[in-house]
Amino acid sequence: MPTEDAHWFVVDGRRWRRTDPALPEDVAAALRSHLGSARATVGAASRRGDDDAVAAARRRVGIAKHGLGERGPKWWEEPVEARVQRAREALTELED
Repeated sequence: MPTEDAHWFVVDGRRWRRTDPALPEDVAAALRSHLGSARATVGAASRRGDDDAVAAARRRVGIAKHGLGERGPKWWEEPVEARVQRAREALTELED
């Protein structure tokens, strides 16, 4: 459920930051794809007991979430150009 200010949504009483709505859809979709893949890798590596792979996958989760604006600086406090650039840089890092 979105909050009144549209910066957050609430699930089971917990507040989560929304994805930056100013991001180009192709960039946001690519970041969401990397996020889902990295989360799956965290689970698989955890089940294998591979701590190094878990750490690497969690780093990728963090990069994707920063790019989406779900972590890091509050996207609504920054200029759109800076937000879009951060998202594109995160995507570049994930695709290397």
